[in-house]
Amino acid sequence: MNDDLPLNIIKGLTGVLRAFYLDDTILNELREEESKVKGSMNIGILNEGFNEALKREKVICIVKNKTFRPPPEPTVILRSGDGSIMGEEVFPHTMHLYEGREDLLWMGDAFVVFPTVSAKGSETFVMPPIPFVELNESNGCTNVISCSPAPTSDVMIKNYYNLEDDATLATILVAFDKK
Repeated sequence: MNDDLPLNIIKGLTGVLRAFYLDDTILNELREEESKVKGSMNIGILNEGFNEALKREKVICIVKNKTFRPPPEPTVILRSGDGSIMGEEVFPHTMHLYEGREDLLWMGDAFVVFPTVSAKGSETFVMPPIPFVELNESNGCTNVISCSPAPTSDVMIKNYYNLEDDATLATILVAFDKK
């Protein structure tokens, strides 16, 4: 058995179909791809989580299905140039916080916009770094974050590693420094 504790912890999580370290070649290709991704209505996308992942010693890619736990906070926010939060992703387990509210607009069934937020500057979709509590100092990991790659990066990862491009599966990156 592999004595790589962080990788073994991740492989044991519900909903994880595969988990493996990304090599420098694909990380460099993903860096280039993430720098040119655009959102709907040509709004820029800044994958802060991915940029932070590149600063870590190790990056594990998880291929997951829908039984994997939901993220602890929104993985996409709409932020103005002055830093104001203009909208955010909504999950089934947080839906109750937004239902019936008249101070927001639904953009699809999983994103809300706050039209009453006073904001200056152009807006950007931001994919922030997300905590990943399963890895921590007790298992030899520090500066742990997770992030979602852009959809085009997800496909690049699957192609690079000869994985099936199944729309029901998604990738998550977990990055950390060794303690």
